[in-house]
Amino acid sequence: MSAMLFLWSSSADKDSRIIKLDFYDSDKQRIKSLSIGDYKPYFLAPHPLSEEEQEAVLQHHGSVQEVSKRDLFSDQLLSLVKVECLDPRLLLKLNKYFERSWEIEIPYDRSYIFDENLIFGAPYTLHSGQPILVKENLSKMEGKFSKSFNEERVDNPKKFKQIQEWFELCHQPIPDVIAELFGDNGTLLDSEQLTKTFLLSRLVNIPLPEAHRSRRVSEWIKSMIYTHLRGHGYLIPTPRELRKGFEGSRVPGALTIEPMEGTYFNMVVCDFESLYPSCIDRFNLSYETIDCFHEECKSNTISEIDHHICTRRRGFYSLLIGALKDLRIRWFKPIQNIGLTSRDNELAQTASRLLKLITVSSYGVTVRIHGVACPPLAESITAFGRWALRSAWKIAEELGMVPVYGDTDSIFLDKATDGQVTDLIGEVKQRLGLDLAIEKRYQLCVLSSAKKAYFGIEEDGSLDLRGLTAVKSNAPDFIQNTFRRCVEVLRSVRNMEEYELAKSEILQVVKDAKDELRRRNVHLQELVYSTKLYHDPVEKSTSAILPQAYQCAKQMIDGGEVVKRGDAVRFVKVRPFNYQGRKFTVKPVTEVKNASEINIEDYIRNLSTSLEQIFKPMGIQLEQGAKLSDWF
Repeated sequence: MSAMLFLWSSSADKDSRIIKLDFYDSDKQRIKSLSIGDYKPYFLAPHPLSEEEQEAVLQHHGSVQEVSKRDLFSDQLLSLVKVECLDPRLLLKLNKYFERSWEIEIPYDRSYIFDENLIFGAPYTLHSGQPILVKENLSKMEGKFSKSFNEERVDNPKKFKQIQEWFELCHQPIPDVIAELFGDNGTLLDSEQLTKTFLLSRLVNIPLPEAHRSRRVSEWIKSMIYTHLRGHGYLIPTPRELRKGFEGSRVPGALTIEPMEGTYFNMVVCDFESLYPSCIDRFNLSYETIDCFHEECKSNTISEIDHHICTRRRGFYSLLIGALKDLRIRWFKPIQNIGLTSRDNELAQTASRLLKLITVSSYGVTVRIHGVACPPLAESITAFGRWALRSAWKIAEELGMVPVYGDTDSIFLDKATDGQVTDLIGEVKQRLGLDLAIEKRYQLCVLSSAKKAYFGIEEDGSLDLRGLTAVKSNAPDFIQNTFRRCVEVLRSVRNMEEYELAKSEILQVVKDAKDELRRRNVHLQELVYSTKLYHDPVEKSTSAILPQAYQCAKQMIDGGEVVKRGDAVRFVKVRPFNYQGRKFTVKPVTEVKNASEINIEDYIRNLSTSLEQIFKPMGIQLEQGAKLSDWF
């Protein structure tokens, strides 16, 4: 690969208005800097300025310039004043004199990047001190790419243009980088990590060092939004304007349809492909399209909530998320492992995972993340998600199928034939405009009465355990392992006759577990509970009734340990004992000195509670005129 300069990062000198652009020289493997000295930091204000505002500008050695920007919500041109300051440190002070202003929160070196349409991580050459984007020749892929997105090219040219832009950026060269430049040890970065860093930097336009270490998807999406709006001449709304007068914090969430408790053979689980991103794309959900100003759009309402959607404009957020989703589903996901070089296949796999991470976060950031939160938009996204699940359930019933559980984007179908599932997928696509696909097939599935708590055994014998008390992370290993041994018995079960025989084996597993407990033939570490503290343990210690986790924390603090809210404490249930005038029932695991202290009956009761959640729908009776402890 010939020498290229990849835009690495930007920074602003605190003592002047000089902006420094850092480029990575792929040939010399070092950073090369370019100083920009004629860019003034600024914010935008309504035109005309008041006398007080004009006076403040003079006092702070500022200057003004009349500019035009488009209002995101009305799409009308606005007359604004660009308020500039020679000294960037005075900009925030000056802004306080203005009743209304925009874009003050954007660091001015990043503001330069947006205004000049520069892309971090992309390759450039320098001509007369100006960065010029380098585009790799992608003619070998253009035919296949055009065929994959021909529908968008014709029906939605704006979306196609965005897909094409990201497609080209993703396929630009990715150089080797010395790990030390990222602050890591070693000679070169891991290839997969390097690919992810460059792709993320280019897609959402954040500096490469930030892309390397950042895990904050909300900041990625915010940068992507700002890049688009600035690049298309729109005024970036303030966080308050984006909330559209919504002052609350609660947004109705996903739909979970009550499970029909029981044991099922040959269960098919169908999932919507990227449900929330698909709803954003399919139904034009964006900041400016929710509750638009057009009278003719007010009848285009959303089920369950008091919002309507614009029918005249394509929303920019819908366009961006739809482009990311389609690029993943229709390009990078299908081309994996299809005659590609190892490097190209790694690119496809990494891009697919990264695009999925960004798109699945496209709903969450609209709920409460500062600068991108828009609760009316968030409400609209989840409302369409609930409508989609209900609609798919109804269509399944119309086709003679038996749906038994629905959760967010999944629908569980009992004994559905291949033909029925194919018909369901086709009808959902035709009626809803959304993609439904087979996610899993369970040879055996047990649904508890609780939502989000079930287990299934897939056709290859692998176990899928979801939300069950017995396998939650804070449960002792002994209870988790006992439950898993019970489920292991079911791996080879294919019909009801084999299932009935397996029940006896499961009861024997429970009896064996009891014997191990009674003989105290269980290692102490298998009996440890681990619980996170959600309250200050010192303040909580004064409560009249102290939960077991805080009993443990109290003893640890008294022993000289530092324990605070958010920490996890590890304890063992013991026989009740007196501690500073109160009855305690647990001890920190390090304080249990004798096996006789362990409260075996308490562990038996906890085992009973955990197993009964799933044994009940299996028809396994743990109480037959007696307590479970009588089995022991």
